[in-house]
Order: sequence, then structure tokens, then C-alpha cells
Amino acid sequence: MQNMEGLPLVSIITVNYNTSEVTSQLLLSLQWVSYPNIEIIVVDNASITNAAHLAVEFPAIIFIQNNVNEGFAGGNNRGIEAATGEIIFLLNNDTEVAPDFIQPVVELFESNRSIGIISSKIRYYHSPEIIQYAGGTAINPFTARGQFIGSGQKDNGQFDMPMKTHLAHGAAMAIHKKVFDKIGLLPEMYFLYYEELDFTEHAQRAGFEVWYQPKSLVLHKESMSVGRASLLKVYYQNRNRLLFIRRNIFGIKGFISTLFFTVIAMPLAVIKFLFKGQLNMAMQIIKGFCWHFKYNPTGV
Repeated sequence: MQNMEGLPLVSIITVNYNTSEVTSQLLLSLQWVSYPNIEIIVVDNASITNAAHLAVEFPAIIFIQNNVNEGFAGGNNRGIEAATGEIIFLLNNDTEVAPDFIQPVVELFESNRSIGIISSKIRYYHSPEIIQYAGGTAINPFTARGQFIGSGQKDNGQFDMPMKTHLAHGAAMAIHKKVFDKIGLLPEMYFLYYEELDFTEHAQRAGFEVWYQPKSLVLHKESMSVGRASLLKVYYQNRNRLLFIRRNIFGIKGFISTLFFTVIAMPLAVIKFLFKGQLNMAMQIIKGFCWHFKYNPTGV
């Protein structure tokens, strides 16, 4: 849907879970966005605390109330299903944006029809000179680890050229509607972590390019909903690392990657937590590994 100036509609989607004050801060920053053709969709993932006040305070938003917590992918998918934009911009609710963060993304999409996904430059909200994301390298097929380019570096303009990259960042990820039309929605079996990486891999296998756009700036507060070192985070990060391997790394590389994770990476992580006296954290890793014995691999 284009406006009078021929600009495509951009649907901004964010998912709230028990952090409506943080979401409110994002919505306040979105009020200053200069791009004239947007819709904003907030999906509340069955928060314990009532988030319906967001729809009253920000009457222009589309507010969707989930009855159950469907995780990052499920929450965003409910928003994507309701979106009418040509471009879907997923923003973590613990981000805040620069007023001009949309226009460069739209221009980049329009410059190259092969582009399916674009991620913004992301800096840390509480250390705004420090980069969190300036593109991402491919996942190592043996260790199943990727790397965000520029992470931890001071932003001196060294990553100020748009470029094709491999990994998008789920905190600020614009997706053209044609990608969903071809490969479907975000994979909901992850619940938290790795789903955007999985989606990015599937998009590239379908022929779409992934780009980094530094002229679009987003600040990230990071892990506001789950905590920086929570049981939930440890469980899903380890469980889903192996799930990512199963869905995206094939043949001998997949075998080696699975072996590396089960024989080296996972035991080392368990031992580290045990040495710190954090038995509950170690148990979350084992619990995440055991999940795979009952996971139905249909669709893997």
C-alpha cells in the first residue's frame, strides 16, 4: 500500500512481554519517525501485567492481545499476519530508534530487487558509542557459531557503508513481504533465540540477499524481557543452537557440528556452570539437550 508520494507502507512490529514501560519508550521514539507511511503493531504475549494501557496511550497503534506466550517468533508472526505493509520491520521492544531510520532501508530495498532482508546498524542504548551489530558473518558449519561484525567496537564510522551480509539481527530486521510469500513466517519451534538466524538462512537458500544498512540507526537495551543471565536464556540458547544445526547444516558438516556440540561445547558449558556453583544453569543446558529426543523433526 503506497501513500500519495508513492512510498511503500512499512509495518513496524514489536512484541511486549511484561515490559510495557520499555515498550512505551519505544513507541515514544517512534512518534518522531520522519518516514510518512507507517503502521505500528504491538503484540502482547500474554503478559502477567496488563499491557492494554498501551492502546489507550498510543491510539494510533494496532494492539494485539495474545492469550498465551508464543515467544519471539510466534508473537511477531501474529503481528505479521495482521500487517498490511510491503515492508515488515521487526523491532525488539527494548530498542529506540533514530527519527530517520526507515527511509534508508526503503531506499536500499528499492535499489536492488534481490534484497529480502535488511538489518540496521545497532548500538547499545546504555553505551551509545559502542556497536552491537554492523553485519554478521556466516554460521561456522562446524561450531554452529556466527559473529556480529563490529560487536564491542567504538563506532568511528568504520562500518558506514551499506553491504551485503549473511546474518541479520532480530532486534532490528526489515523483511520484504515477498520473502514471507515464498518461505512462510518465522519458525515458531524455536520460541526464543536463533529463529531470525534460521529465517535468514532459509531466505538466502530461497535466493534472497541480506544487507546491512548503517544509515538506519537503532539503539538496543538488550535482554530486557528475559534478563541477561536467566535460566530461560541459557535453556533456549543451548537447545536452539542444536536445533539450528539440525535444520540448517547438512551432510558431513552437520554430523561434525552435532558431534562438536554434544561432545565438546555442551559439556564445557555444563562444567563451567558447575565450577561456579550454578547447578540450576547447568541443568538447563541438559534439559535443552534432552528436548531433542522428543522433538518431532517434521519440517526439519
